[in-house]
Amino acid sequence: MTAWVNTVSRSHVLRGVEGGFTQANHGKPWALRKMHRGDWIAFYSPRTDYPDGAPVQAFTAIGQVTDDEAYQSTVSEDFQPWRRDVRFVDAHEAPIRPLLEDLHMVTDSRHWGYVFRRGVIEIDQHDLELIRAAMGVTDD
Repeated sequence: MTAWVNTVSRSHVLRGVEGGFTQANHGKPWALRKMHRGDWIAFYSPRTDYPDGAPVQAFTAIGQVTDDEAYQSTVSEDFQPWRRDVRFVDAHEAPIRPLLEDLHMVTDSRHWGYVFRRGVIEIDQHDLELIRAAMGVTDD
């Protein structure tokens, strides 16, 4: 099992939670193709909306990938994003700032936001457990 963080605006995370899916990197397939059934994925939201929403800077949802491969969905005639199905678990938002000193993925606490610019990042088990605990996740 691998764990991931997907950087997504809160409004897009909420659409994914409602629909039971995730997209990444503006609908591109590359990062999603690296994921496997059972992988955990936490969602970090820098803002409420992309690109100019109000700051959130929190983990806003978490769940597990439930399908076997990325698939393409038709949102409109000119937008067919790639997706993965996700079973979201009950969790509350967790601000990132209290976690910065303990997250392994953050190697420079002065420039901590830089790591999230890649969109989807693989994280270690320590970071997954820290995020799960901060979000109040107690079951698998």
